[in-house]
Amino acid sequence: MKNKSLTNLELAAFSEQLAYILSSGISPSEGLTMMMEDSTIAEEKKLFSKILEVLSQNNNLYEALTATECFPSYMLQMIQIGEETGNLDKVFHALSKHYEREEAISSHIRSFLTYPAVMATMMILVIFVLFTKVLPVFKQVFAGLGMEMSGLSGALLSFGTSLGEYSIFFILFFVLLFFLFLYFNNTQSGRTQFKTICYKLGLFRSFYEKIALTRFASGLALTLSAGLDSGRSIELVSGLNEDPYFQKKLDVCIQKIQETGELYEALTTSQVFSGTDARMASIGSVTGKMDEIMEQIADRHQTQSDLYINHTLSILEPTIVIVLSVIVGFILLSVMLPLLGILSSL
Repeated sequence: MKNKSLTNLELAAFSEQLAYILSSGISPSEGLTMMMEDSTIAEEKKLFSKILEVLSQNNNLYEALTATECFPSYMLQMIQIGEETGNLDKVFHALSKHYEREEAISSHIRSFLTYPAVMATMMILVIFVLFTKVLPVFKQVFAGLGMEMSGLSGALLSFGTSLGEYSIFFILFFVLLFFLFLYFNNTQSGRTQFKTICYKLGLFRSFYEKIALTRFASGLALTLSAGLDSGRSIELVSGLNEDPYFQKKLDVCIQKIQETGELYEALTTSQVFSGTDARMASIGSVTGKMDEIMEQIADRHQTQSDLYINHTLSILEPTIVIVLSVIVGFILLSVMLPLLGILSSL
């Protein structure tokens, strides 16, 4: 049975601790023993024990972590490369920052999807209660005055009555929407399908492109800093991508690297990078500091995605409130104005 995979935050913490341990000259087995002794969580102790058991047999950290089935393939491949090149401490430092960024990206995507969905749901529920519970009260008031609701107010009352009679279907509809939201938000296939729908409709395209570029540049900075050649780096990093449209560019980029062996030319020809990113990549190519440039590009796109989310949410919140206020006001006025007319004639 496969063990539970670690979260991005757990991976970042694990990598950071091992990075400091290894950079201090302590061996992986000694470091993991220290981490196990310091841990107060039974599951963590069990995980460390499993790693140490395999590590004691072959002294290979990559194989020990692989045996637990808790670590992602990208991290395992980078650790294997770190062991082969003697840069294991640097790899763990880079992995720590990488998974911190992955957690930030995931958190932003959850906020981007969850907040508008919650606000829209609350708006629909308020309108539903208004139609099914409030309007019947006004009907009783009109009946007490010997009048009936007619015109627009009567039509709204009829609509509210229909909502009440078929409320079970609306409840089932909202339950279905809730499970669809969970599917789109919490599963890999759901997120992919949601992105495909958004791309086809032209929604949030720039946001998803920034997320894809952030992951790509962050992964490329890590692989290049570990000493990998450009072709192998692109192949590894492409496994991090979840955007089918960005993947088409990566496929072209991999093909160009195989043909020319030039990373900068492949990145610009495939249009993975353009504008400022392309100019920065050019500088990295000339100066031989492409890994540092990739880190800067990743930071810049993460900052831009943060700003995009904050800007979008700052627009959505007042927009939803205004729409709700207009709808509620329209419904109440359609009932109150005839009622005031009746009262003024008495």
